[in-house]
Amino acid sequence: MPSTIRDVAKKAKVGIATVSRVLNNSPAVSDETRQRVLNAIDELNYKPNLIARQLSIGKTQTIGVILPYLTLPSYVERLRGIQSVLDESNYDLILFVAEIPSKRDTFFEKLADKSRADGLIIISLPPTDEQAERFIHENQPVVLVDAYHSRLSSIIVNDIQGGRLATKHLIELGHKKIAYISDYLNTPFYPSMQYRYKGYRKALEEEKIPYYQKYHLQGDRGRFYAQQMTRQLLNLKDPPTAIFAASDTHAIGALDVAQEVGIKVPDELSVIGYDGIRDAEYVNLTTIEQNLFESGVESASMLLTMLREKPSDVYKAELSIKLVIRNTTAPPPNPDNHNL
Repeated sequence: MPSTIRDVAKKAKVGIATVSRVLNNSPAVSDETRQRVLNAIDELNYKPNLIARQLSIGKTQTIGVILPYLTLPSYVERLRGIQSVLDESNYDLILFVAEIPSKRDTFFEKLADKSRADGLIIISLPPTDEQAERFIHENQPVVLVDAYHSRLSSIIVNDIQGGRLATKHLIELGHKKIAYISDYLNTPFYPSMQYRYKGYRKALEEEKIPYYQKYHLQGDRGRFYAQQMTRQLLNLKDPPTAIFAASDTHAIGALDVAQEVGIKVPDELSVIGYDGIRDAEYVNLTTIEQNLFESGVESASMLLTMLREKPSDVYKAELSIKLVIRNTTAPPPNPDNHNL
């Protein structure tokens, strides 16, 4: 028969309330008494009733993570960072995948209730003012990643600067016919795509290079759709000499098509990605690297700080980005003839 809290109290020669204080890490217990209780727990192999403990302390001991995709590499890497922090805490991780806006809205409404989770990390899903107000009203701690709201804590990178940095790298190599492929920009998900596009446009404008709509293609997320967009670009009468892909997944899709049709990268086509996923290194992809794992670590650490201190405080952190030059970018072919 499993040991009970009463058995632990009897063996440690303390009251049940004292055992409860030790289990809840209360400072109101002397070191000597705490050690005696811990020894009794160990000897009796006592396992507290999790549900009862949650009810007694008024917490779920869970952190909810809401994100639009589960299998894409950039999200997996962020989740690894989050889990690495929670592994060292008393909190469990629960995932909520919101692939469509209606699911996002449902999760935002239900999880604002603290009886569902003690805190939330929301990735690539910017809340509306009304949704942010509900989180605040319910006193639900929230950290946004790859999303922003002025009244909520967030971990961000400067994606406009990142888009500019990627495009400037191609321009400095001599490219003027630069395409941009991305997810759909007009979407409630992953606003970073639009910011990177703004950086792309900004770099072209700074260098007085005309923007051509034909060189900007957008579609559904994923490698397959990136392949479709790349085929469309390369079939143009005047195809681009370089492609800025809004994610490394898009960029790898572009590399697939270049290999398929016999176009040499980077001699005949330059490709730059964005994110710095592990596959980018494997394929020697030039990319804008943001530390995805670190963004997960920082978001979980920030949320745990809010839970320990003041959940209502708003924290902001901006992580660095950098250009990583590998083997998929080079000067354009026939540099004397690349003008539009």
